[in-house]
Parts: sequence; C-alpha cells; structure tokens
Amino acid sequence: MLAKFLFSKTMKHISATVICLIQLFASQPARAGGPTDPQELEAFVDSLLSELVQEYHMPGAVFALVKDGELFFAKGYGFADLENRKPVIADTTLFRVASVSKLFTATAVMQLHEKGLLNLDDDVNKYLTLFKIDDSFPEPVTVANLLTHTGDFDERMIGKETPDESKVVPLGLYLSKHMPPRYAPPWDQYCYSNHGMALAGYLVEVVSGIPFARYVDENIFHPLGMNRSSFLRDPLLAPDIAVGYTFRDGSYQRLPYHYLYDAPAGELNMTATDMARFMIAHLQKGRFGEIRILKEATAAEMHKRQFGHHPRLPGTGYGFFEISENNQRMIGHVGGLYGHGSLMFLLPEHNVGLFLAYNSSGETGKPDVIPIFGSRFLDHYYPTGEDAAPNGPMRNSDSARFAGNYLANRYSRHTLQKIEAFFAQFRVEQTGDGTLTIHFPLNFKEPSKWVQIEPLVFQRVDGDGFVAFSEDRSGRITHMFIDAIPIQYTTKLRWYQENAFHFAIAGSSILVFLSACIAWPLRALVSRVRGRPDAGTRGNRIARLLAGFASALHVAFVLGFILIMPKAMGELYHGVPPVLIALLCVPILAAILTAGAMVFAIPAWKHGYWSVAGRLHYTLVLIGAVVFIFFLNHWNLLGFRF
Repeated sequence: MLAKFLFSKTMKHISATVICLIQLFASQPARAGGPTDPQELEAFVDSLLSELVQEYHMPGAVFALVKDGELFFAKGYGFADLENRKPVIADTTLFRVASVSKLFTATAVMQLHEKGLLNLDDDVNKYLTLFKIDDSFPEPVTVANLLTHTGDFDERMIGKETPDESKVVPLGLYLSKHMPPRYAPPWDQYCYSNHGMALAGYLVEVVSGIPFARYVDENIFHPLGMNRSSFLRDPLLAPDIAVGYTFRDGSYQRLPYHYLYDAPAGELNMTATDMARFMIAHLQKGRFGEIRILKEATAAEMHKRQFGHHPRLPGTGYGFFEISENNQRMIGHVGGLYGHGSLMFLLPEHNVGLFLAYNSSGETGKPDVIPIFGSRFLDHYYPTGEDAAPNGPMRNSDSARFAGNYLANRYSRHTLQKIEAFFAQFRVEQTGDGTLTIHFPLNFKEPSKWVQIEPLVFQRVDGDGFVAFSEDRSGRITHMFIDAIPIQYTTKLRWYQENAFHFAIAGSSILVFLSACIAWPLRALVSRVRGRPDAGTRGNRIARLLAGFASALHVAFVLGFILIMPKAMGELYHGVPPVLIALLCVPILAAILTAGAMVFAIPAWKHGYWSVAGRLHYTLVLIGAVVFIFFLNHWNLLGFRF
C-alpha cells in the first residue's frame, strides 16, 4: 500500500495502476546488468519509495535515471508542499540538492583550468587579494586540494546560513571573515570541507570576473538547457521549490527556506530532469548532444581517482566521490540540508546515472535513507550474489589491538562546536571469533561485523565494504579508514581522550560542587539553629563564600547547558543566540571566583581554618574547580569562541 502522502486523492487511478505494476513485477528476478525496461524500473522505484516514504516520513521525492546518453525514466512522488497539496513533478519541481552542488562548482573550476586561467597545482593565495589562507604549514593549499577535500581545513558551521535573504553577504566577504584555519598540512588526510569548496567557487568569481552563480548559469546551465536550475533563489522559480519538512512528535513540521553563505558548497536548486542533463554530460565525458561543457580529457581527470588513503578503499576525484559497492565503481555525491536530502551517482562502465531527492530530514536515530536506497537499487540491478563472502579471511588475527574508540576528523577544533566531537566517535569492539564490530556515531548506520583479510585490512561480513587501519613504528594502531560516503578518516583515541574519561571528570567535579553547595550552607544553618553561629574569621568566611559561589555557578552552567544547548546548537547555523552568550558568561565568572578562592588555600591550612576534614573538603572543591575549568577550556566553552 502506498504511503498516506504519496499521491493525492485526485490521483487514485494512477495509484491503482502502480499497485498493479508492483504486483506484476514483484516476482520478477533482479535485472542484472542494469535497467532495460522503463516500466519495470518504475514498478521497482514505486515499490521501494513507497516503503521508504512510510518508514522515513518523506512528504515528497523525485527520481531520475539516464542511460546511454538519454533520459530513461523520471518521476515525482508525493508532495512538494503538503499544506497546499502540491504534487512533485519531475520536470517542474525544484529540489535543494545541497552538497551535490559541489559537482557543479568543481566542473566550473575545471572549465577555467582547461582554458589555462586556473592551475590546479597553484597556491590558492596566488589568486586571492581580499584575504589570504594562513601559512600554518610550509606546504600551501592548492586548487587541487580544494577539489579533493585535502586542504585539511577545520570545520566551522556557526553563522553559515540565514533565513533572511537581505542578510546574505558577498561570497568573498563571508570567506574573508569566516574561513576556518588549517589543522594539518595539505594532502595529509581527507577531510570534507564546505568552506574549501566554497573557496573553490570564489576562485571562479575571481578568475572569471563575474559572480559565481552567473558564471555557472552561463557556462553550465544554459549550454545544457538546464532552464530550471539556479544557485540563486530565482523569484520565477521559487514557487516550485519543494518545501522542506521534519517529522517530529507524530506530525510534519514545515521548515523555512535558509540561504547559505557558502553557496558554491550547497545552494543549488534544480529539477530532476535538469540533473539528468548534467549526468548525461559527465557520462558522455563532457558532451551533451552537440554541446560540450568540458574537454574529454578534463572530464576524465575529474572522474579519475586523485586521492585515497588505501587502495582497497574508495577515494576522491575532483569534486566526485568514488563509491564502491557490489563490485561496481561509481562516482557521485550526496547532499543533505535540514529538510532535504539528495543522491547522485554515475556508473561510467554502464553509461548509467541516477538521481534521488526528497524534502525531509528523516528521523533522528534512524540510518540515513540515501545509502539504503542506493544499496537496494544496486542489489536489484547489479547484484553480486547472496553467496558473496570475504575472500580468504585471516582466522587467527590479533583483532584486540584494533578495538577502541576512534574520532572522525571532521569537527570544529576552534569554536564551541567542538563539543559535537562527543558524538563523532566510532566504537570498535573485538568479538569472540576474531572479528570486529563497528558502531557508527548516532546510529547513522547499523553496527556491522568485519573480518580481517590481510594485514590491517578488514572486509564486511554481511555486506560490501572494507576498513583499513594504520599503525606507527611500534605497531600501535593510530587510524582507521572507513568505506563510507564520503570516506571517514578517524584517529584512535588514547584513554584520556575518550568520552568515558571526560564524563568522569565532569561528573566527579559536579559531585564535588554539589557537596559544597549543600554541605556548607547546611552546616551554617545547623550552627544557627543550635545557637552557635559559625563566626570564624573574616578570611575563612570569604574563602568559603568564594568557593561556594563558584561551585554554584558551575552547577548552574551545567544545568543551563543541558537545557539550552540542544536547541541552541541547531540555531548556531544562523549565529550564536543571545541566551547562549549569556550562559557562556557563567563559567568566566566562576573562574574568577575560583581564582579568588585559591588565594585563601594556603592561609586556610596555615591558620587552621575549620577542622582538618573541612580544610580537605575546601581543597578538594578548589581542585575540582580548577580541573573543571581546564575541562571547559578544552571543549572551547570557556570564553566566547565563535
């Protein structure tokens, strides 16, 4: 049965036809070698999307497939606008394709490269005048680094979008103020970077002398006849842009349109049939009919593997990810914005390309719909056989040394969003039979089991894919590289870097603070009730007052953080909300009070403030406060790190 929102009431006769087609082809075997019949493909996609629509609460979706230089099939599903019951139409409805936009940015850069206006091996600073990339490392960041995500820029998500079109600033001005710093030398590791690709788009502006959106319009969209595509929110096309939704508390919530400051990295709106033209052009090595947007050699360079961490694992071309599944080499990209998702990949050997887009964010805690759709499509049309198994597993591998926690390298090291690294850790467990189980962060994927097939390389037991590890000279495992879209570069954590250690620090400090907040006022109250007020000296009263208030502020900050941050982290994409700025003032004040309380630590022992137990407790509170301050500083929560 099709999902509730898949078709409108006025399309019941179409729904009935689809059901008949599903029943007709449900018993058909997989079409090995790719789709050959548009009707069979339609039945398969109808069935698959109806299932995913129900499970993942997708109001609308669109699918297109090209083959042998032509549009083979395209169809819209469900609604682009639920409230107005506006259906998705493949050649009319525009979807926000998010990071799939990067393929157009990379194509624009390569057009300028083949004209001799932009050299891929040049230092990007050669072309920049408004600002420069920092020289943190001797090796410069090149244009090629931007297209392969190997410039190794830190992550920055704060203030990268706005719901108010009037607040959008020119691309160069935005990058001059918000380009994140480098954290590693170029070509050292793959680290997906929106700002890196946005910088590539800015180079298009600088070299061509015209705005990025206009350049793409004139040199890619118009030549290919992509008349319903735009990096700007064209007023003429805006009414047909699919509305984004999230599903929460049993109902759909409409999301406002957000404008991205780093537009070349993800701002493109387009129809499925327009995307089909772009896919055909790349499958035809730069040619669409009589029109050529790239030379054949240039297109080949874009599709060629330019960087990878291990020969067993997919790497990256210029703009394109490599994707490997069911013994197929694919190239493409995925995209995701709040309320939108997209997938585009090409199978060059089969001259086939497919595109999927939908207007939903899915549900937290569920695996992403994109790899599920891609895998089901490949299993149906390019199956490897159910008996496929790891080739030549090493039965007596020392899998214990691979176990531990690993941190993905894409996180913010210089802003308060560093706290998100708490949720970017992979857990690798050793199982009794010598295999490994890998748990992805936030249940992005189901836990998977892996068996070693050669030194430092594991193959998935229950599916496709490889995982590779690296070791240092002493044989200690240092990194894990995961076959994902895009590839994941992770670092094995020491015990003091793992979440458990940091939770222990925070938890023990809070317990100490609570003891001060409860014990000291209670002791003073009991003394007053008994008629023996704790007069003491002026020094010991001030000492406990300072330490007590510092403890109370730390506790208040933690409570405020728990209450405020879940919502505030989502708002950080638009800027730092005032309530968060106010909250960040609390640990600063607590640190000042802690410094004042420390002045009394030596006099407390020298002059015998309180009993020995009282002095020990006071000292313990100070130690907890100092440790907690260092903890906050480590996670960029001490001060205003935006």
